[in-house]
Amino acid sequence: MKERIISVDIFRGLTIVLMILVNTPGTWEHVYAPLLHSTWHGYTPTDLVFPFFLFIVGTSIVFAYRNKELNKATFKKITVRTLKLLGLGLFLGAFTIHFPFFEDFGNIRFPGVLQRIGLVFFFAAIMFLKFNWRVLLGICLVILLGYWVWLGFIPIQGEAPTFDRAPNNWANFVDLKILGTHMYKKDYDPEGILSTIPSIASSLLGIFTGLILVSARAGKERILVGLGVILVVLGYLWDTVFPINKPIWTSSYVLVTAGWANIGLAFIYYLTDVKGFKFGSIFRYAGANAITVYFLSSWITKIFYEKIVSPGTSLHQWLFENIFVINVLPLKLSSLLYGLCVIAFYLLLAYVMYRRKIFIKV
Repeated sequence: MKERIISVDIFRGLTIVLMILVNTPGTWEHVYAPLLHSTWHGYTPTDLVFPFFLFIVGTSIVFAYRNKELNKATFKKITVRTLKLLGLGLFLGAFTIHFPFFEDFGNIRFPGVLQRIGLVFFFAAIMFLKFNWRVLLGICLVILLGYWVWLGFIPIQGEAPTFDRAPNNWANFVDLKILGTHMYKKDYDPEGILSTIPSIASSLLGIFTGLILVSARAGKERILVGLGVILVVLGYLWDTVFPINKPIWTSSYVLVTAGWANIGLAFIYYLTDVKGFKFGSIFRYAGANAITVYFLSSWITKIFYEKIVSPGTSLHQWLFENIFVINVLPLKLSSLLYGLCVIAFYLLLAYVMYRRKIFIKV
């Protein structure tokens, strides 16, 4: 397309900004509840952020590849981009500021946000180029229904499976057997192996939205809202037998989050692409270098946590306690202000990069 759909760029940038906000509070001991993940079943606003990004990855695939064929050159580009994302993610999991600058092998976390984005992008892009929308819909249904059957009905070593955080949860069981100590938690990883399969469906649902946006249909915002409402309702109905859950990325979670993503995108699309309001340009700048901004924020945050400025005090902690902790303010508000300042810095960086036409394609 010669003209980009502004709302997609804004949605992508806004999602990255929210990812940074929920990952960088002043202190994890004082965080407002909506900015924390659900402990297991259920979801909070924070639990919408990552699936929103995978959803918009699918939507963006439509714009990037709808006029391409799955030939050797295209496959090579998709593969190279996937390997870059995997490499950046593994670097974040292995990096430490202490010589020789990498964690002991047993402490390195193999899964991660960027790794999941890379894998989801690879499979979603290949399937988009290979199949029509009807086949993609069939694949999406097979993934969601198959995942439910696998996690809910197939015994584990003779024991009935569960959706709870337990050894007889299939997602946790597979991660522990294959990844061992290379996980986020001792018993599970929110970006683990098995739960990556339904996360591909999150991106496939984004592809359907992309197909709607590039179509000649009128009233696209109404179509997206209607689709979003249907997905949310179906997700809540499925929740009665397959709980909405981010750590194991349940099928009901896929539907609910994709539903809200469609509704949110429809709202932004109506304001910007239909009515022409100058809305959210700063998020559009962040969306133009989304992966770069996210990677830098994660890397620098890790450095701030590891850099010790005085006994028992990291650079992150020192900045928070000496600049943001004010007696008249609740600690939760101070913690939020720290995160907002971090966001302001990266939005400024994204703006400067955009104005200077610096676009780092990962």
